[in-house]
Amino acid sequence: MVSSYYSLPQSRNDFTEPPSLLSRIIASLPGGVTAQMHRLWDRHSSDPVLSYTHRVSRSLRQTRWTWNPRQLLSLPHLFVAIWVAILLWGERWVFESSIKACDWKTWERWPKEATPHHLVFLADPQLIDPHSYPDRPWPLSTLTILHVDNYLKRSYIQLSKTLHPDTLFFLGDLFDGGREWKTAHGSTQDPSWANGLRPSGEQKHVESWGKRYGEDFWLREYDRFGKIFFDFWNLGGDQPGAWQRGRKIITSLPGNHDLGFGDQIKIPVRNRFEVYFGEGNRVDVIGNHTFVSVDSVSLSAGSSNRPKEETKEIAKPVEEFLANVQVTKRKAVARELSFQAGEEKYLQYDHKVEDSDSADYSHLPTLDPGASGADLPTILLTHVPLNRPVGMPCGPNREHWPPSPPPKGQNGPVYPDERNAITIAKGYQYQNVLSEEDSIKLVSSVGNVVSVFSGDDHDYCEITHPANKNNAREITVKSMSWAMGVRRPGFLMMSMWNPIGPDGQPLHYSSTGHGALDTHTSTTTESHLCLLPDQLSIFIRYGLLLAFTLITLIIRAITVPILNLPRFSSVPLDYELESILPSTNKDLKQRESRDIDHKSSNSSTSSTSSNLGSNLAPRSSAVRTRSGSPANGYGLPSSQVRNATPPLVNSASYIGNGSGNAERWSREEDFGRGRKIYDSVIGRPRKESPLGVIWREIWMSIWRVAWLVGGVYLYLVKWG
Repeated sequence: MVSSYYSLPQSRNDFTEPPSLLSRIIASLPGGVTAQMHRLWDRHSSDPVLSYTHRVSRSLRQTRWTWNPRQLLSLPHLFVAIWVAILLWGERWVFESSIKACDWKTWERWPKEATPHHLVFLADPQLIDPHSYPDRPWPLSTLTILHVDNYLKRSYIQLSKTLHPDTLFFLGDLFDGGREWKTAHGSTQDPSWANGLRPSGEQKHVESWGKRYGEDFWLREYDRFGKIFFDFWNLGGDQPGAWQRGRKIITSLPGNHDLGFGDQIKIPVRNRFEVYFGEGNRVDVIGNHTFVSVDSVSLSAGSSNRPKEETKEIAKPVEEFLANVQVTKRKAVARELSFQAGEEKYLQYDHKVEDSDSADYSHLPTLDPGASGADLPTILLTHVPLNRPVGMPCGPNREHWPPSPPPKGQNGPVYPDERNAITIAKGYQYQNVLSEEDSIKLVSSVGNVVSVFSGDDHDYCEITHPANKNNAREITVKSMSWAMGVRRPGFLMMSMWNPIGPDGQPLHYSSTGHGALDTHTSTTTESHLCLLPDQLSIFIRYGLLLAFTLITLIIRAITVPILNLPRFSSVPLDYELESILPSTNKDLKQRESRDIDHKSSNSSTSSTSSNLGSNLAPRSSAVRTRSGSPANGYGLPSSQVRNATPPLVNSASYIGNGSGNAERWSREEDFGRGRKIYDSVIGRPRKESPLGVIWREIWMSIWRVAWLVGGVYLYLVKWG
């Protein structure tokens, strides 16, 4: 009671803090109200004993239930294990197995002593951006970008790590909307004559694109491209294959989604692309073959319907390149041969002073060996495929439509076969094939073209051109992105082995084993189409497994109360906290009833205890202060009472009349500051209806599978 504060101290160290005003007000209330206020305050006060004890008890119980062996081997956890295996397969292993199936050794047919140069063509990655699906809402648009980028990254990582090519060529369309984003300098507005040519789905977004996406956005897209492809180029090591000069990745060939097409190309957009990726027109000598990359989308401006003066600036660089490409080829080959011979050729000029008007510029030193110089097999690279007759079949590797079955009695392929062919068509900013004029011009200007590799179509196509295109074999490479309309994306692998002498002449020929149709087909290269996983089928498998998981867990939950099966969810409990000392008459009566039951069931023990209790002195009802103690010192012999330790109970006094009927419990510490010590947290099973059990089983089992599987999936998605 509050009055105990005014009792005389028992020692100089005995101090009792005076009660607060709130404590006095509570103490003045009727006894039942005071006790109830104490109980409510203890349950909701900041004192951590109650809440901490309750939480720890429930947490420990839940932990024991969760890690119980029966729980770990339950059906929901079995589904978790299945889901983790399926996710690892769909997000990792399927890419690894697809690439391993394309290992060089599984399809190369070179002699044992051969040291081929390994090259890979990647076409149309076409990074998804706001131009791709302008009407697709968030977050679906963001998820599309995330999943397509992850697909490209996983495929490329396995390509770099497993195949480790010496050279990698991109065949254009690195971005999807690269041509649409404004440049820091120059005008990128559509010309007036192009108004109305855009599809209606694009036209309504042009104004917002111009305001929201500019140079900074393009640079972020460039960085995004680099994080997918450049960062993992040396993942399998930076050393080239045996007897190869080095490793290189070439991304300079532009596509119509990078620059535009023909007369609609904007010079500032092309300049920006070439600054970061390199010039689109170039010559490279790789693996004793000459690769000529041509900016065919700019070349097409010269054959458009616009006046020549309007397209002159667009087509000028590529036309100048083609006018001198054979000289450039001979110089590159001569430089390569001198390197292989251990020499280094460089230009030397006479040191003399001449008048610019009289100087002779016609006999300047040059590295061009002339028309008699060595020439290696030439491979032409163009984003847009060369022209071909309508309905020319693409062969059995085309995914969209396989070859039409031939009529009865016909052994050869159906021709024309328009379903299996590239459609000859054009539209806004695209043209499926180059014009016949530009195609012939390309092949004749470059010279000695034995193979052509192109992109743009997104599907595989392999044909052999007629004599006016040097009977060259052309392969249109599949897109490596699953968002480009093909279920099985892919890339093309090419193995080159062309041993040559100091004069550049070949030393060895071998059959490719691919059924070459004519004498112009190169015998120094072999190619293989490598197919990537079917991402849509992976998602379909996820969906089927999700439906199976939900149905199975629901059926199991329904059968739990019917068949009395072991529960997956823990049984809900109603928690009660019991204190050491009673705080109300109701608590006292409950404890007395439990004590009576306990005594009646343990009579022999009670009789023994009564004998022992004769040596214990009951507390006097007159004792009202915390200094009060039994006369005999709580059962100590009389000789030891004087030296007995003072009682440890200093904060509460049990006031009784000796008959076992408690009158009240006095709590002396200040209300709100004291700590009520609880003996235990008692949890009693809550009665549930069958529907309640079913719902709890459904919720707990699905939630357990969902958060575990979701965490694994988010980890795999986040880290590609």
